[in-house]
Amino acid sequence: MLRPKPQTAALLASPEDTEQQFYEALQSGDLDRLMECWADEDEVSCVHPGGQRLVGLGAIRAAFEALFARGPVAVSPERVRRLHTPDTAIHQVLERVSVPGAEGAPQSAWVVATNVYLKTALGWRLVVHHASPGTAQDVQELTAEPTTLH
Repeated sequence: MLRPKPQTAALLASPEDTEQQFYEALQSGDLDRLMECWADEDEVSCVHPGGQRLVGLGAIRAAFEALFARGPVAVSPERVRRLHTPDTAIHQVLERVSVPGAEGAPQSAWVVATNVYLKTALGWRLVVHHASPGTAQDVQELTAEPTTLH
């Protein structure tokens, strides 16, 4: 059941607004701003790369709080594929994460994420974030060429 969020939450007018706020909050380590992206729904869920499924806002908040204890996450969405209906949006995102490499030089790691958004009374909110470890090969997408010409 979707419950209204407190009136202090920002109105997020599109899935893209919500996604932008989500990634900005990750980059700045802003837990409250990140949690504003989530729907107030019992069944929201999140899976971090290689991690278990977290269900509910309390579990999600605790996981991001632990993540931010090590500092902000240097992540940027590199490529987004979008599927939208009037009240649901699914974004498949190729994320580039900057991690310390040999001798402290930053290196890129890749994550493949699926973000699912629902349109609520207070705007678009995140209901699922599922992230899996990716590779440099994920930068090159595999797509089938259409077999019918229109």
